[in-house]
Formats: sequence, structure tokens, C-alpha cells
Amino acid sequence: MTGTMAQEIEARLREAFIPSRLDVINDSAKHAGHSGDDGSGESHFTVVIEAAAFADMNRLQRQRAVIAALGDIPGERVHALAIKASAPPA
Repeated sequence: MTGTMAQEIEARLREAFIPSRLDVINDSAKHAGHSGDDGSGESHFTVVIEAAAFADMNRLQRQRAVIAALGDIPGERVHALAIKASAPPA
């Protein structure tokens, strides 16, 4: 995929979960010069996602589902990924 890492994260999550809310925040500037900063400006992200698919999942299951949907991104192409996943209010 071409584009930024944030765009790729967003595309994969939209396809996997059809979220009602999705924010992909690039936190890399806050970590410049720290461990894991590869100089790309795309090493640390926060994902805030709300999707009906998470309704019957606990917090750990939601995190695992997001990581699975992102494939090789967490840990291989991105150093750090904070995930805030929830279901829409009932």
C-alpha cells in the first residue's frame, strides 16, 4: 500500500471492523530520539476505535482483534501501538 502508515492502519481497520469511530493518531514526534524511534516519523501510534464488532468481546479480545487485523504493522513496522477499542453504547 502506498501512503502514510496512519493511512494504512486506518484502511485495514475500516475494512476489518466498519467502525463508527476511528482515530489514528501519530505520536511519533513525542518519542523522537527515544528507543524505537527509527527516524521515519511513523514509529508510535494511538488507535481509538469504536465498532459493533467489539460488543461481545472483553478488552483483551478487542486488543487481539485489532492487532490481528493490522497484520505485520505492530511490532514489525511500527514500534509502539496504543489501542483504545470499544463497542458503541447500547
